[in-house]
Amino acid sequence: MSTLIIWVMGAGLLLVNIMLRTQILRLEARLKELSSPQEQLAFLRQQAAHKDKIPAIKALRKQYPELSLIEANNLWKQI
Repeated sequence: MSTLIIWVMGAGLLLVNIMLRTQILRLEARLKELSSPQEQLAFLRQQAAHKDKIPAIKALRKQYPELSLIEANNLWKQI
């Protein structure tokens, strides 16, 4: 009986996890829609004038948390 309860609780937690992950992905996609790459590039150019690559990319990702490190690095290459 107790193993059945554990299985049911585990399945419930898995469903909650899937639902939350789906919601997070939707929110991240919406954030990307709201911020334009030109806006991000302008911010990065402003940071690059005062900082080296790594601090500038860190500032960019702090300003735009929806950006991955790869996306931020690709923006850096456009400068």
